Amino acid sequence: MFENTKKRKIDQDVKDLLPIEVINGIWSTLKQMKKDQILITPVVAFAFSDDSTDDEIYVMGLQNSGAIAQEYTIKYSGEKDFLGKGTIVVVSDRPKAITMKFSELNEDKK
Repeated sequence: MFENTKKRKIDQDVKDLLPIEVINGIWSTLKQMKKDQILITPVVAFAFSDDSTDDEIYVMGLQNSGAIAQEYTIKYSGEKDFLGKGTIVVVSDRPKAITMKFSELNEDKK
């Protein structure tokens, strides 16, 4: 599950809203979760917090329909105008690729 050898597909809507450093931070967080052996489902949702510091943003990693939740930090010091919108990014492990897209709850982002 979430093998580094799989292709990564990112929806254009995600690319349009989130800076590449934040997208890379999500990939890094998934890599660390795999290393820590805490990935238990093939779908992980990342809910963005409204809070941030000058050089970090916070996301809540949710698995198993929210039954398992853990906060993570992503290093990022750029513009943070994408925060405060209730954004949830879903990363899914598919047979040939790992996909990143907005949650259906964020349909208004399109």
